[in-house]
Amino acid sequence: MSLQHTEAIGDRPLIPRPERTPGALRAACAVVAPELLTAYDRAKDQALADAVDGGSLKPVHAYLWHWAALIEIERRPAVAKAYHRAEYLAQVAPTPDEARAHLVTASTLYREAAEAVRAE
Repeated sequence: MSLQHTEAIGDRPLIPRPERTPGALRAACAVVAPELLTAYDRAKDQALADAVDGGSLKPVHAYLWHWAALIEIERRPAVAKAYHRAEYLAQVAPTPDEARAHLVTASTLYREAAEAVRAE
């Protein structure tokens, strides 16, 4: 049985931070956010296609950094809950200012996750 965000484990990560490789990130995604596996696979395929088309590995590096940040969010239940709540509230906000405030919250959480991954 895999761990779900609803299980009470405190503020501890569900899994150790994975390596920033396609296989390790996909395996981590399967544990902490299996509902995102289709999006993960699409992003990987698109990054590879863009790399081939452009003759550069930049799209692959961008996809790896982005998914490392998303997995960093998902592996911490409290952070994942706050991130998804902010994204949801931004979508249903009655005014642009309220939506913007929630998007600032979500982007701050994403930035913090990205910085944590880069600092490793």
